[in-house]
Amino acid sequence: MNSLARTETDLDRLQVGLQEMVSRLRALEEENRSLKARQETLVSERANLVQRNEEARSRVEAMIERLKALESAG
Repeated sequence: MNSLARTETDLDRLQVGLQEMVSRLRALEEENRSLKARQETLVSERANLVQRNEEARSRVEAMIERLKALESAG
């Protein structure tokens, strides 16, 4: 194999490698977008759950205080 043929073979291999890298890059970019969207959803859901938990805690504490007041009055 002469040097020109070797160079062409090397360039072909390089081109295939670059195409694979570009394809992988695009797949990773899409996966990254998807993961960021999922993270955003989860953060929002968590904030909602934290708020609901705090509201429930406040209601339970208020009930406990009312029960203590009823117990003291009775």
